[in-house]
Amino acid sequence: MEPLSLHFLHEQAGARFQDVNGREVVADHGDGEAEYRAAREAVALHDATYREALRITGEDRASFLHGMVTQEVKGLASGAATYAAMITVKGSMVADARVVRREADLLLDMEPGMGAKVREFLEKYLISEDAELHDATDELGVLRLLGPRTADLLGAVQGSPFEPLPQDATRAITLAGQEVLGVGSTRVEPHGVDLLVPRSGLEAVWKALVAAGGALGLKPLGWRALEVLRVEAGVPRFGQDMGETTIPLEANLTHAISYNKGCYIGQEVIARATFRGHMNRKLTGLLLGTTEAAPGTELKKNGKKVGWVTTVVHSPGKGQTVALGYVHRDHLEPGTVLTVGEGPTEATVSTLPLP
Repeated sequence: MEPLSLHFLHEQAGARFQDVNGREVVADHGDGEAEYRAAREAVALHDATYREALRITGEDRASFLHGMVTQEVKGLASGAATYAAMITVKGSMVADARVVRREADLLLDMEPGMGAKVREFLEKYLISEDAELHDATDELGVLRLLGPRTADLLGAVQGSPFEPLPQDATRAITLAGQEVLGVGSTRVEPHGVDLLVPRSGLEAVWKALVAAGGALGLKPLGWRALEVLRVEAGVPRFGQDMGETTIPLEANLTHAISYNKGCYIGQEVIARATFRGHMNRKLTGLLLGTTEAAPGTELKKNGKKVGWVTTVVHSPGKGQTVALGYVHRDHLEPGTVLTVGEGPTEATVSTLPLP
């Protein structure tokens, strides 16, 4: 398990750790509900430096990646970010990534454990283009801020008012003497900002945020509380809610797809599915009450399998167990009651984000 850069700071703060795809994450700091409440009501700081990164350099970097992902890259402005999927010729997912177009390179920010897989996928198609792939995981780390007081905190640390960032908008910020790129990350929580920080400056930035956040109700946010927020927001995670058999449209990833960009690997499958107007199954929300269910548990209607569960969490905000899962299109109507596993427990289909 690859340790976090800030492991010892978290250890001193009483953190508990877990493994996610071979990388260490902070599970919690002893009170997951307080962490959740801070993200909902004040501000929370999550160490996401377990994420992996690739850089692409060379004159053809934009045109090469443009043909490899579902989203627009060539038309992406310098400094801008977007979310994209990589898929096979059959339309199933290889991975997802945030793409940041910087002046000298393209940066791919990915889930833990995905760096080598994405690099292998891209290298398979890199033939004559002037483009090179570089592991950038050791160069920078992501710190994630969530909560309605995020802008107040960033303003306090940078010494001037901070204007909120919409999803995927970017802004260069100086924090604790470090040049940081702020990226709007509002899908999990409406005020979210991700900070892309040089690894050498992570400790200084973390300490500055914690020190200034004390007066704002800041709590360090662990993986478990973040998963609750993610499920409530209906945001799927690759490796948990999406895998190598998932077509992006099944996971509600229409925001990751450009329909005007031209050819890319797997485009024909996406175009056919879009023209057809529906997928046979879609990711949806599930309300389970007091029921506990493991990922992969089947969902049934009248004894017939119609789906399965992917992520299950207990939501303090909802006061019950909630989940994400795939359900056949004939049973996606909110309020539909499904049997969990062999029963007699049940799950109720819900809209996403969870109401």
